This record gives sequence, structure tokens and C-alpha cells, in this order.
Amino acid sequence: MTHDLRHATGPAPELAVGDDLAVLGAVAKLAADKFAPRAEDYDRRAAFPAEDFDDLFSGGFLGVAVPREYGGLGYGPQQRNTLPLWEMTTTLAKADLSLARCWEGHANSLVLIDALAAPEQKRRWFTGVVEHGEKWVAWSGEPQTPKPGESVRFGTTLTPVDGGWTLRGSKAFATSATGAQWAILLVDPAGPGGARQTREVHGRLLLLACDLSDPTVTVDTSWWDPVGMRATVSHVVRFDDTFIPRERLIGGPGSYFDGHWQTAFVPQYAASFLGAALAAYEYGLGYLKRQGKGGDPYVQQRVGSMAVNVETGRLWLRHVAGLWDERRLDEARIAGDRAWHVIEHLAEETVHHVIRACGARSLIRPSPVERILRDLTLYELHDNDDHVLATIGRAVLGEQYDPSFHKL
Repeated sequence: MTHDLRHATGPAPELAVGDDLAVLGAVAKLAADKFAPRAEDYDRRAAFPAEDFDDLFSGGFLGVAVPREYGGLGYGPQQRNTLPLWEMTTTLAKADLSLARCWEGHANSLVLIDALAAPEQKRRWFTGVVEHGEKWVAWSGEPQTPKPGESVRFGTTLTPVDGGWTLRGSKAFATSATGAQWAILLVDPAGPGGARQTREVHGRLLLLACDLSDPTVTVDTSWWDPVGMRATVSHVVRFDDTFIPRERLIGGPGSYFDGHWQTAFVPQYAASFLGAALAAYEYGLGYLKRQGKGGDPYVQQRVGSMAVNVETGRLWLRHVAGLWDERRLDEARIAGDRAWHVIEHLAEETVHHVIRACGARSLIRPSPVERILRDLTLYELHDNDDHVLATIGRAVLGEQYDPSFHKL
């Protein structure tokens, strides 16, 4: 059975504004007091931010995207309370963009389970999150083009067997590979390619929940050695005839694309971009005030631009979240692409304003701007901005477009 946001019934819930503010305030305190100070060490070691997730669990925040009836807070587009989830992502990205990327994978997986899973699946998996701190992620990465000097090919092959399937092959860009307990695998049963290669995959793509403690699942840590986003530990993961029981199929064939679920997650990437911009902006503002540079008219212009940029990003996210909550779905989907494109460029511009205004010292550790610049540069390549902008143009022109992965 397929499912999209139109199947969520009832009016939008009354926002418990005071409760939401209290949650976001508590998360912001954790982020400032604990997550941000740890970010440099996680980055240098390219280590999963395990202590940060432990703190989120201890604080009761790991299940914010779990529905209230299962012990969560009911944040996200499926529950029509979208903005608090994206604001939490922004807060985490302000502390550490790699942490936010791992968080996105976890939260988005919970949204998918909420939308597509059977009741018994929800009970089992949501209990694991809320009561035991289990972390989730979703992996689609089967790039068919090798990086320079690389001969290996990535991809998975799914073989039907009694009671389920066996999975053989590998996925790359597997965020949280050494930290998550469960992964939703986006698999094309017709062969390698994951979710992004052709439109033909849309009607047959499967979502399979994989227990990452299975001994046939192994992590190759040699591949992930990037300039930024190091603490996402987005390693290569290999599957050696890993058995996936049929009861771990989430939804039906093609349900991910039938529900246009990727479009619900695109704005959350933009929320992470905004968090990086906020971190750089606040650092730069404090530095410029301490150095007494506030009287410089060129500094004033850059600070003014930064202030407008971050406020514009916030307004875009609020606008798109409102469209999701009001079930104006066609508008929400293309507006999410617009927000992604706009906020990406606003964030990039903001970081460069900080560097120009503060000078070379802003790129010398322990300044966080050096790490923010590296992380943002890499994370902006999560999707191809040229394709995103072309998708927006095709929508305006009334041409056919793919709202999920920005390709025809």
C-alpha cells in the first residue's frame, strides 16, 4: 500500500507553542554547551558524534519525529507540525553541520516509518528509538561513476528467497555508518543504481529496514576521507548475502516516489545550511565587536548583508513549513526546492562575508569558521544546484520535472 501526505487525516494540530519553545530552548542549550565544543574533536578524528546522540536521547529528543501516540513529540510534515523539526535541525547544524546531517538521516527515517510502516512495525521500531535510543538512517547511495583513480563499482543486488530477500553489494555515502543501529535501504530489485539513476526505478524501488548489527554487514572506513563533513562517517557499507525478512519491507514497491517523500526532506537540508550560516554569522559579529571594527562602513555593509541573509533563510523555511502543514502539497514541493537553492547561496555568501570582514584569522583554529567553510562546501554538493534551479525553471514553464531528484 502506498501512502503520501494526503492520507494524513484530520485538521492540523494546534501548536503547543510553549512546549515547542521549551523543547527548542533545551536543544539549543545542549548544542551550545556540549555539541559545539565537541565538534572540532569529532571533525579531526572523523568520528561519529555518539555523545551528542546520547545527550539527545537522555534529554528525550531522539524521538521528536515519532508520533505522540508512540511516545514522541510529533514533529515533522507527516504530523503537520513541520517547523519545529526544521528549527531543531538548524540548531544542531549551528553547533556542528556533520551532527545535523546524521540527525537528518535519523529524523527523516522516522518520518518515513510514520508514513509507510505497518502498525506492528511502528510499535517495534518507535519503541526502540524512544525507550532504547536506537538511531536510524536511510541510505540510497550507489554512485555509478567512480571517483578519480577508483576502479570499484558500487551497487546492490537483491535476490528473493523464502521469507524475504538476500542483499549483496555495497552502498557509499552511508552516513552514520558506525553509529546507527538501523538503516532504511533504498534498493532497486532490478539491479544496481539505488534511487537516482532513472525514472524507471520509481515504480519498483523498495524500502528495506536492515539491522546493522547483522554480521554480514560490514563497514569499510578507508573510502571516506573528505575535506569536510568528516564526522558524518559516510563510509562504504558492504552486504554479504544479508537476509532481509519480508516483514522489514516498509510500504510497497514505489511508495517512496508515489508519496514524493524526497521533497519533504529537501527543505531540511536547507535548514542545515542555515544553521552553518548562523554559526559563522554569530562568530563574525562577536569578533568584529571585540576588535572594534563596527565603525568601518564596509564591515557595516557585510554585517547588514549577513543579517538579511539569515533572516531571509528563516522566512523561507517558515513559509515552506506552513505549506506542508496546510497540505498545499504541490506548492510545498516546488517551494522546498526554491528554499534549498536560495538558502544554499545565502549561507555560502554569509560565510564568505565573515571571512572577508574578519580576515585570515577567522580561518585559523580554534575559529569554527574554518570547519564551517569545509563542511558547507562539501554538503552543498548533496544535490546539484544547477539541476535544482533547472527543476524550478521547468515548473515555472509548465514543463515536465522530477520533484524528488531534480532530473527528468
